[in-house]
Amino acid sequence: MDKASGVAEYPGVTDDELVLAIRTHVAGRGLPDPASADDVAAFERVVGHPMPELLRRMYLEVANGGFGPWEVASLTDTGDWFSDCADITMAYRGFADPDGLPPGIVPLMDRGCAMWTLIDFRTADGQLWDWDPNLCCMQHALAPLGQPLAQWLTDWVHGKAHEGPYPQRVLATADCRNQ
Repeated sequence: MDKASGVAEYPGVTDDELVLAIRTHVAGRGLPDPASADDVAAFERVVGHPMPELLRRMYLEVANGGFGPWEVASLTDTGDWFSDCADITMAYRGFADPDGLPPGIVPLMDRGCAMWTLIDFRTADGQLWDWDPNLCCMQHALAPLGQPLAQWLTDWVHGKAHEGPYPQRVLATADCRNQ
């Protein structure tokens, strides 16, 4: 257990420990109140997949956006925009064009300059992805990070989270003509 953050080092951290540590970590920051279960259910219908349980708990027990290294997008428009979008639904629909993200991959955190941290609703542990069209080209903008949400949040609480570019990101292949 890390005494400064009150959370065990990953992977031994429990969701209960992590939620409590993050509540403590963001206390006094003026974040929005937690989202409602109806808000979560409505977004799950938009995505067509259930929200990873830890992310659900973050929205329901901590705040409706604003937590994380660069502040994750709110589930609903809270008046506090944590990205260029009013809420995560607007961000998700913005990526949903025919050449957009695979279904179930959701923009989570806007890092500026068209870069996003994304979360995979198709995985129970909420595997993270990177969207960075500045590295090469649109064809190679999306890449898995091989990191679950719990590890990313634990790293953030410990002051070790990468805001991007991510060092573990899979880079474009050498035969990309746009490098």
